Amino acid sequence: MNLALLALTVGAFGIGVTEFVIMGLLLQVSTDMHVSISTAGLLISGYALGVVLGAPFLTAMTARWPRKKVLIGLMAIFTIGNAACALAPTYGFLMTARVLTAFAHGTFFGVGSIVATKLVSPDKRASAIAIMFTGLTVANIIGVPFGTWLGQNFGWRSTFWAVTIVGIVALIVLSLFVPKDNSTPEAMDWKHDLKAMMRRPVLLGLLTTVFGFGGLFVLLTYIAPLLTHIAGFSEHAVSPILLVFGSGLVAGNLIGGRLADQKLGPTVLGTLFVLSVTLAAMTFVFHDKVLVVVFVGLLGATSFATVAPLQMWVLEKAVGAGQGFASSFNIAAFNLGNAFGAWLGGIVIESGPGLASITWVAAILPLLAVSVAFLSMRLDKMR
Repeated sequence: MNLALLALTVGAFGIGVTEFVIMGLLLQVSTDMHVSISTAGLLISGYALGVVLGAPFLTAMTARWPRKKVLIGLMAIFTIGNAACALAPTYGFLMTARVLTAFAHGTFFGVGSIVATKLVSPDKRASAIAIMFTGLTVANIIGVPFGTWLGQNFGWRSTFWAVTIVGIVALIVLSLFVPKDNSTPEAMDWKHDLKAMMRRPVLLGLLTTVFGFGGLFVLLTYIAPLLTHIAGFSEHAVSPILLVFGSGLVAGNLIGGRLADQKLGPTVLGTLFVLSVTLAAMTFVFHDKVLVVVFVGLLGATSFATVAPLQMWVLEKAVGAGQGFASSFNIAAFNLGNAFGAWLGGIVIESGPGLASITWVAAILPLLAVSVAFLSMRLDKMR
């Protein structure tokens, strides 16, 4: 693998652990901080909203900086933020630290996606993005299960200290391997770029991302209580089951990237539809522990098969906007979906039909994403 791509993947790994590990520790955090499970789930929404706010702001602020300098600076913010999470004395402090840590997320993946596409030939761009996002999948295979085990046995704070160490390693690797000649400053015209991003095809592309990933996070945010309270697993079984989820992510992520390089539009529609079917089918499997584990793996594969296609979908539609700006906006859209999904799942649990019903609620959102993407394709043909 290209060493620069590997360095980007290591950075993505660290950020991925921070974003996703809290799901496996939701029960421990809610007990230690004396809050409900749904309130603890808002730590995921808060992080996601931090990405949404931070991505366009930091991308604009650093647009003229060398891209390597931007990536290293963002990883420093990430590392300091995780140390603050580990030291958090209250729920409010933990939420604030999570939000500030999240500011680095969107711009890192936005700038990193651009760097990745410039390291390969044009016909391999989606695959290059998928390789970088493999850091997220490896985070779910290794980082999240290990972080969950660590938090269950040594306290959830130990997990954030471990992620802080990962951040330091990522800083070193990025410094060593990301080449300076791929860090060209990008001139930015706020009015021009915002105008380009506000065009209908781009907005529909971003909305497709929000609905697509929102469906995943309606369920994934509450995966620990689903496994323990509904399927009947012990708390210690959550970590190895998350390992199965992470294994699915790797396969889905790479397959989605390859398919998107061949036929982008059909891949976007197809992967979103299959994700919806998987989420709906999970309604019927929680009575059988073997089927639950199988479908958790399928959920990982079908959900991350959408990532590279959705990223390329928006980049291709955002003609006229700065690439880093457009890329960061779509990362923000992914996380707006995360925040919306976590919030909606909490509503279903606290004020709706309950925990057992969030699977079919989750399945509706990718179907909405398919409808939006199909509408966008029809409108493009009519122009």
